[in-house]
Amino acid sequence: MPKKKKPHSLPDPKRNRLLASLPAKDYERLLSELELVDMPKGWTMSESGDHVNYLHFPVSGIVSLIYSLEDGSSSETALVGNEGMVGISIFMGGESMPTSTDVQSAGQAYRLSRKVMKHEFSLGGQLQHVALLFTQAMIAQTSQTAVCNQHHSLDQRMCRWLLMSLDRSDGNVLAITHEAISKLLGVRRESVTQILGQLEKDELLALARGRITILDRAELEKRVCECYAVVQEEYERLLPGGAGK
Repeated sequence: MPKKKKPHSLPDPKRNRLLASLPAKDYERLLSELELVDMPKGWTMSESGDHVNYLHFPVSGIVSLIYSLEDGSSSETALVGNEGMVGISIFMGGESMPTSTDVQSAGQAYRLSRKVMKHEFSLGGQLQHVALLFTQAMIAQTSQTAVCNQHHSLDQRMCRWLLMSLDRSDGNVLAITHEAISKLLGVRRESVTQILGQLEKDELLALARGRITILDRAELEKRVCECYAVVQEEYERLLPGGAGK
């Protein structure tokens, strides 16, 4: 279970862009119900089919939605940072999701109980509005990821994944292994190592054990497929602050 934080160390809930977008009266009503928890790297917040009890609003870190097959292989379908929320099945009516939810990059989140969120959603106010807009943005990301996986090369997909992760990170360093990336992209680790090695040779990034430092974002954006821009534009259209920094 994630650790609860002491009051003196609490980050501003408005570091989450959805919470920051709420009118003052809605935000103040929710504030006493929000509970800060740590999201340690590798924590499985929920398994496929789980009945989710909390909606999480990340203020830092990255969460991956992962679909696993019977043969043990898996692939990331979407990722979430401080632009969004985790646990949309609470208000969408399905009660559970076919994906597991794993913390890709350690951070913190404010959680809201299922009971409180359902009550807030029934009020039909701004929280309901931004929750539905975020869900639409997530559908766009998931759909575009499926298209990208089918039609674009692995090096383009790698650039897309790096940029989307970077958008949700503090600074230009991603703390992740080649093995973890291979599971998220659903490809062989050797292929990930080969492509990252070429990007390092081209001076777009620097590799260290369990760390990737982005050196040339502009060049990554030149090499990425159209899918990155499509998703970014949809997030910017729908959400306060989009998905970038």
